[in-house]
Amino acid sequence: MSGFLTGNPRHPAPEPLEGPVVGTITAGTIIWFALFLLQLPFYGWYSDHGHTAWIWTCLAGAGLGLIGIRYVRGRDAAIKRAAAAAVAATAATDEPESGTENDGIPGADGRKS
Repeated sequence: MSGFLTGNPRHPAPEPLEGPVVGTITAGTIIWFALFLLQLPFYGWYSDHGHTAWIWTCLAGAGLGLIGIRYVRGRDAAIKRAAAAAVAATAATDEPESGTENDGIPGADGRKS
């Protein structure tokens, strides 16, 4: 445990797992909201026994899930944009620059168009 508190881990951190994040967060949000709706008819019982926090916890989970859905959708879109930009940058470096040999004039390189 010599490196436990010094910040020098013995092993590098693993890569984060990627998966269907938007679907997972959406499913979790639906579950929290469904639990809220299922407990709502029993509000009197929960109130009598001092457990109303369970109902409001489910509602808070649904509300935070909505924020989470917005966040992960934005994150997913940003990852896709970055991947598309990387592909475009790679494709741009693989193509010869236009205008260096024939200035964009068809047939200027001696071939028939």
